[in-house]
Amino acid sequence: MWTKQQVETFDAKFAERLAAVKAEKGGKKISAVRVWESLELRPSPVMVWTPVQLGAFLDVAAQHRLYALFHLIAFRGLRRGEGCGVRWEDLDMDERTLAVAKQLVQVGWEFEEGEPKTEASDGVIALDTGTVSVLKEHRARQNEERLEWGEAWTTTGRIFTHEDGTELHPAWVSELFSQLAYQAGLPPIRLHDLRHCAATLAYAAGADTKMVSTMLRHSSTNLTENTYTTVLPELAHEAAEASAAIVPRAVSQTGGLPSVSQGGISGPADSGGEAKPLVRRVKGGRAPGARTRNLRIKSPQLCQLS
Repeated sequence: MWTKQQVETFDAKFAERLAAVKAEKGGKKISAVRVWESLELRPSPVMVWTPVQLGAFLDVAAQHRLYALFHLIAFRGLRRGEGCGVRWEDLDMDERTLAVAKQLVQVGWEFEEGEPKTEASDGVIALDTGTVSVLKEHRARQNEERLEWGEAWTTTGRIFTHEDGTELHPAWVSELFSQLAYQAGLPPIRLHDLRHCAATLAYAAGADTKMVSTMLRHSSTNLTENTYTTVLPELAHEAAEASAAIVPRAVSQTGGLPSVSQGGISGPADSGGEAKPLVRRVKGGRAPGARTRNLRIKSPQLCQLS
């Protein structure tokens, strides 16, 4: 997860790299976004935004006509191809459900319609009321665009299209995502990492592993636990505090640690009221840890092996 310290480190590396690239190109036009999204500048190839960072991205994306697409991926965890491939016939606004039945698969630079990634990926996900409202607004906008284009409009049945109704190229959507994230002044993540954000948010909201696995349409809950979840820092601190609170203490921890004398850590008091040191004393004999010869074993060799 992009912590404050990691973001500061990234910003410094990005500024240094961008300056070096500009100097190398000698004044030629370069793409700052391309430098910004370089994987080697990140702590890990897979990174996740915090809720605050995600909110900042959505605020910027809200100004774009395809905001609903990024909203759906961020909160419901669709894959890129699934988001590009969903159809209006798959959406039931009254029941607040979305069936993921098709996706757009990129083959080389071309793309085509295909089945979901796995058998488990072909499923129905529940939608929150906010997401349904966003999709209703998107449908109204798309209807306006269809009227404006008239006979030039291309009917595909897809929920998310270009202004003329044509299908979205998955790679183009990824580029748009990076541009919006860069405009928001955020550290880079992949579009697919919004799926990780959705899983993290669901866990933070109290959803159990089975529910998150169903939302992501995984074949097993193990995949959900091991791959698609990140512990939010605030949740980790809450868990740490809760764990410490379980243990009852008779001595206040704010009063400092108990003193340790030269005789060892003090133990229970004896009948005279004086504490006994908890130190094991060796009264002669061999050094601690030495084995005692078993007299019933008469073979010196066996005695050495005992």
